[in-house]
Amino acid sequence: MIRTAFAAATLFAAVPLSAQSATQEKLEERHDRALAAGYKALFLCSAIANAERNGATRTPESIERWELSGIQEPLDGLIAAMPYEIERDADGEIATVSVEWAEQSLPRMAVHDSRRGCSQLPVNGVRLPFATKRPASEFERVSLVSPEPKIAPVFGRAFEEAYGEGTRTTAVLAMRNGDVIGEEYASDFGPAVPQRTWSVAKSIAATLVGAAVQAGETDIEKSAGIGLFPSDRRTLITIDDLLRMASGRYSDTAGNRTDPLYFGGATVEETALHWPLLHQPGSVYRYANNDTLAAVKAIEGYLERQSPAELFARIGMDHTVAETDWQGDYVLSSQVWSTARDLAKLGQLYLDEGVLPGGERILPGNWVDYVSSPTGPQPDGPFGYGAGFWLLNNSEGVPPDTFAAMGNRGQFIVIVPSMNIVIVRRGEDPVGSRFDIASFTRDVLDSLRN
Repeated sequence: MIRTAFAAATLFAAVPLSAQSATQEKLEERHDRALAAGYKALFLCSAIANAERNGATRTPESIERWELSGIQEPLDGLIAAMPYEIERDADGEIATVSVEWAEQSLPRMAVHDSRRGCSQLPVNGVRLPFATKRPASEFERVSLVSPEPKIAPVFGRAFEEAYGEGTRTTAVLAMRNGDVIGEEYASDFGPAVPQRTWSVAKSIAATLVGAAVQAGETDIEKSAGIGLFPSDRRTLITIDDLLRMASGRYSDTAGNRTDPLYFGGATVEETALHWPLLHQPGSVYRYANNDTLAAVKAIEGYLERQSPAELFARIGMDHTVAETDWQGDYVLSSQVWSTARDLAKLGQLYLDEGVLPGGERILPGNWVDYVSSPTGPQPDGPFGYGAGFWLLNNSEGVPPDTFAAMGNRGQFIVIVPSMNIVIVRRGEDPVGSRFDIASFTRDVLDSLRN
């Protein structure tokens, strides 16, 4: 057997490097096409089905104009030409979305479940039941609540790319003392039209962990359950380490993009838990989707008894869906669909220190201080990091107690406890364009101070 393996290795080594390189390029091209088709299937499914769940409407053309444009290469150059098919069930609900991507291969498919939204199947997977376990200035905008005169010019600039060249704002909403003082949308959107939250979901995940702590179901200072044996020092990683992006585990890319999970049909179990330890837990900051996924996995027993949907209902976030992988594990690092109003309610929950309007406490009394305190290792850059939330503690003109949920393509919930203000900005910003949330926040707050 050793001789056979050696012979095979020798034979492979004899193949010219140019031929090996050409083979690898073909594999990479095929892999990129599979990811692009999965991306398209999932976004068409989620955007349409979750809007219809809320009584709103999205068309494929609208989704192609917003969610499916300006995304990362090489997916951006592949998606438009891929044919798709939307299948509905007998009740008219989205059942599946299929996208063709290669000859002699099954289409990439996203399947819809009325309870959990959409999930994508593995590459060449077949449908099975869920396991138990353009620039913004070209678009008309609609005002649902006319902004107070002081902040109206600031809202207008948000839709006119003043806070970042090429940015595309889809919604802006501001609340003060629990009342909406301005709410505007791009014409393809509205109060019942959800968008993917991307990494705002990490702050939602931190909220779910807080609810588990309040319920007595978990302890953030205990082991998160990563690692199988006492000799595996990953057992030292706590939920607190994971929420603070300080697990010390290896991640293969900056930001740990997790494309196989997000677009390739892999599962949380396959992608989030196996990474090796490089640093002492709690000593190094490294932004990683897998840390949030592992934190959510650590409270999966609680989530089986108290689902995210049930918690959203208690908060009043009735238009929010936390989606799962095809095995039923929540992808709470990114794959949540929500509206601007629902995200504002989440921000208000933090202004109210985790207490619902009816007086029920669903987060621990110290949870706001916990998530907004930079007590762990900190990132390089303009923002600090707490536990599942970013900190605007170093932003000029912004109160130092300001913290925020932030997500890809310009998703933001900004929470300002000292002024009792919540600001939500939604977008579909193309790759290379970045909305300056610190400047926008400063301008909104300055207008309200004057």
